[in-house]
Amino acid sequence: MCSKSSSGGAHALVQSKGDSKAAAMNYIRYFTKISMARKPSITRSLVGILLESPPTMISMATGMPNATLFPVEEASFKLQNGTTLSMSKTEMQRVQQYSETQGFPELIKWLGDLQEYSHNVSALNRSGDQKIKIALTCGSQDGLSKLFDAVVNENDYVLCETPCYSGLNAVLRPLHPRMLGVKTDKDGIIPSELLRILSKWSPLDAKDPNSDIPKVIYMVPTGCNPTGINYTLERKKEIYEIARTYDLLIVEDDAYYYLQYSQDYIPSFLSLDVDGRVVRADSFSKLISSGLRCGFITGPAYVVDRILLHLQTSTVHVSGLTQFLIYKILTEWGLSGFREHTKKVAEFYEKRRDITIDAAEKHLKGIAEWNVPAGGMFLWLKLIGIEDTYKLIMEKGKEKDILFVPGSAFMPSNEPCPYIRAAFSLCDTQDIYLAFQRLAELVKEQRGY
Repeated sequence: MCSKSSSGGAHALVQSKGDSKAAAMNYIRYFTKISMARKPSITRSLVGILLESPPTMISMATGMPNATLFPVEEASFKLQNGTTLSMSKTEMQRVQQYSETQGFPELIKWLGDLQEYSHNVSALNRSGDQKIKIALTCGSQDGLSKLFDAVVNENDYVLCETPCYSGLNAVLRPLHPRMLGVKTDKDGIIPSELLRILSKWSPLDAKDPNSDIPKVIYMVPTGCNPTGINYTLERKKEIYEIARTYDLLIVEDDAYYYLQYSQDYIPSFLSLDVDGRVVRADSFSKLISSGLRCGFITGPAYVVDRILLHLQTSTVHVSGLTQFLIYKILTEWGLSGFREHTKKVAEFYEKRRDITIDAAEKHLKGIAEWNVPAGGMFLWLKLIGIEDTYKLIMEKGKEKDILFVPGSAFMPSNEPCPYIRAAFSLCDTQDIYLAFQRLAELVKEQRGY
């Protein structure tokens, strides 16, 4: 494993964790009756036993298909650097067969090393329910969906950023919670606003099973979708302490962690966690491939195990071919190569960001307001003089041959929203300038100029 950069903050943070006494976590309080009713699948358990058994084991237990009937015998993949990754006949039989719900052990091990490298999770020295565990999911959205299914009852209060990731609304609305949007600024959720909302309850209410005190807070703290902000370290520390006071489970959706434009990464909530109250979602979609559909959840064993019980009855496991291809790529790179790759990806999007800001300065001054994104692939624009952007974008925008996402998609409530999200990940330079020119014309027409 390559050593941490001396500029990285996570290692130093972990050294200070000894000053904070870990809270005794009562994980059961977070989970719904449906989640607590889930039991391990016997057949899924047998798959794990079979895969770990000696060659002398004779199994007539599992309903695995016969591997000799799988059509693909061997495969090879050519990387952009010219390297060819090959899969043998034995490996191809394995990836086409059922496997463990948690994921291939060697990939889980690699990701454990990555989380230790990036977030220093091994320094927590947890055990039992609080011990760190990782599970592969079909993209981070899959893991987040399973998590919220497990912890949100109808009418539960859920804390989130305002604006918040639109996928959160899609996941939560069928569960009928009561969303508590917390105002943000350029550094993330505003602690005083979070405390103001929580002031309706006492911290002691967290120990009352009949209280309706919020149990969960959700954040996208890096390259936030849609705002592009990075939570500062100081802001994360303040929020974490509030979460400890009110016994909140922190859901850290950090798909853009490696898309920070500054290579001196801001430490994660996971790296701050002394209690086992942070569940972190990572994704390969922004780093390797969105179509391979692979992400992973890292968190306390009790929480991850509840997610795994749901996965046993839904996706069963992430595609074996996807898992093994990603493992082959990561093994080829090593941790240092992975770091170089993520740096290259972040630099690509930073250049796109700079072009986008220049185009905004040229075409949208006096028409829109914005903050410069610190990571990710989005610019959050407030259109001046426009009360709500939905019809403007969804109807008149199409007539101008431009598409953005109306800000209402990112609001926990249905109130009018003057914002739009512009994604600069796909458009080339000429199209970015042209899109903002057309947007300026559209807004001027709407305002009667």
